[in-house]
Amino acid sequence: MSDTKNLQMLLQCPMPKLDFDVITLGHGSGGILTNKLLDSGVFNLLSNDILDERHDGAFIEMNGKMAFSTDSFLISPIFFPGGNIGELAVNGTVNDLAMCGAIPKYLSLSFIIEEGLKVSEFWEILVSIKYACEKAGVQVVTGDTKVVEKGKGDKIFINTTGIGTIHTKANIRSKNIKTGDKIILSGNIASHGMAVMSVREGLEFDSEIKSDTTNLNYTIISLLEKFGNHIHLLTDPTRGGVATVLKETAQSTNLGIDIFQRNIPIEEQVANACELLGLDPLYVANEGLFISFIDASIADEFLKMLKKDNNGIHAKIIGSVVEEHPKQVILESAIGGKRVVSMLPGEQLPRIC
Repeated sequence: MSDTKNLQMLLQCPMPKLDFDVITLGHGSGGILTNKLLDSGVFNLLSNDILDERHDGAFIEMNGKMAFSTDSFLISPIFFPGGNIGELAVNGTVNDLAMCGAIPKYLSLSFIIEEGLKVSEFWEILVSIKYACEKAGVQVVTGDTKVVEKGKGDKIFINTTGIGTIHTKANIRSKNIKTGDKIILSGNIASHGMAVMSVREGLEFDSEIKSDTTNLNYTIISLLEKFGNHIHLLTDPTRGGVATVLKETAQSTNLGIDIFQRNIPIEEQVANACELLGLDPLYVANEGLFISFIDASIADEFLKMLKKDNNGIHAKIIGSVVEEHPKQVILESAIGGKRVVSMLPGEQLPRIC
C-alpha cells in the first residue's frame, strides 16, 4: 500500500466527539480539560506500551552508542501542500538522527498551542504525526502540552526530541572529509520553502508545488550497510538551504568546495517560483533532502544505488572537495562563470520550518 493511501486511511479516522470545538487556556491547566484533550487525541492515537505508562518521563532500553537530537518547529501556515507542522516535526528530528548515522527509535513530543486553535486542526496534526511515526518506525514515548493566550503564539508550535542507536558501520564526522571527496545531493532543491511561500503569496502554477518533507532514515541505513565508513559526512540542508550547509562544511574543514550549477537538480516550476519572488534556490529550505560527502572511489556506485531509492530518484553529484580556496565554496554557473557562495546573511524565508 502506498504512503499516500496510508495517510488517507489515517485521515479518515473519526475524530472523537468532544464538548468543545476550540482549545482554550483551560486545556493547558493540567486539570480536567487537559486530560480530556490528551485522552481523546494524543494517548489514544499514539498509544504504545511506553507512552501508556503516562509517567513524567519514559523508561527505555538502548544498546550501544546513541545519538540525541532536538528541534522546534514554527511554521506559517501550519498546513501546506505536501504536509503540515506535525509531519514536519517528526521527519525533521528523525532526519537529524539519520544524518548522525543513527537508527531513530524514540521521540518526545511537546506542543505549545495558542488558545483558539480548532480541535479539528489539532486532530489532523495528530493524525499526521501518527502517520509520520509509523512510516519512520519511531515511537512517541513522552511529551508535554501547554496553551498560551491568544496573540502570544501562532496557532501551534511543536518540539520533538529524538534518540537513536548509531549504526555499527557509521563514522559520520566532518573531520573525515578529505580532498577529492565527491558531494552528492539526494534530490530536487527548494521544494519545501517554495511550497510554503506559494501558499502565503497565493501563487498558482501549472501543477502544485509540494513540500518534500519525508523521513530519510531507511535510505541512510541502506547506504551505510553498503558503504560504511566511505561515507564521511551526511547533512540535511534545511534552514539556509544547500549553500549554507556547504559553506559551514568548508569553514569547519578548512577545505575548499567546488559545485556546478548545471548539476544541481531543481523542478522547473520551483525554479520559476524562485525567480518570480527574487529568491536564490540555493538558500531555500528543504525538508526531505540530504547531502553526502563520500570517498570518490564509491561515488558512481553510491549514486546508482541512491537513484533506485524513492528518496534519491533525482540525486546527482554536484561537486567535490578541493585544496584550493580553503573555507570557500565556488559555484560554476551554467554558462561557465564562477562566483563565491556565502552563508545566508539574514532571514530569506520567514517561518518555513
